[in-house]
Amino acid sequence: MKKFRIAVLISGSGSNLQAIIDACAANEINGEVVTVISNKADVFGLERAANAGIPQQVVAANKGQTREQYDQRLQAELAPYKVDLIVLAGFMRILSESFVRQYQGKMFNIHPSLLPKYPGLNTHQRAIDAGDNEHGASVHFVTPELDGGPVVLQAKVPVFTEDVADGLALRVHSQEHRIYPLVVKWFCQGRLTMANDCAMMDGEQLSAGGYAADD
Repeated sequence: MKKFRIAVLISGSGSNLQAIIDACAANEINGEVVTVISNKADVFGLERAANAGIPQQVVAANKGQTREQYDQRLQAELAPYKVDLIVLAGFMRILSESFVRQYQGKMFNIHPSLLPKYPGLNTHQRAIDAGDNEHGASVHFVTPELDGGPVVLQAKVPVFTEDVADGLALRVHSQEHRIYPLVVKWFCQGRLTMANDCAMMDGEQLSAGGYAADD
């Protein structure tokens, strides 16, 4: 069975990248990370890729460049790798609709909230401010709507009255490192697909909350 070719896009420390690299190395995922691309130089995620012997590249935005122009450059860097899957792991750019359409059904993102709650930024503080008693992370297929693609899997953590955003973020991150490699594994097994704007697992449509949701 061929190994799936995975590209990971990052903007920072790359902790989810590391979780996926480790799962591939342990043969838990029938795939390999063939390139890591960052929109920022000098981030630790690039060191993680180098330490694993994975080609890494920086595609930084040029002054005055449109989103579409940036994404054309990104596509040009991806093209030689003939990737089967793109994993957004803390990639802090909004992708153009044309780029998303090109890879739709073959691109995942992980978002630090229980979508559809709190798309966008500052999710941990927003959950605290709202008085939520649970928070978490969602892995979803990427669609042109920001953080709006069909959810595949969520992980929940409790929110305590004494919580601050940084502490809550640590609990969420620990769950991200568990669920993201699992979703990539399912995709590389051929179990997970996207059809008619829905996430499908083993041919069955997943609920709005993803696999094993309790709704």
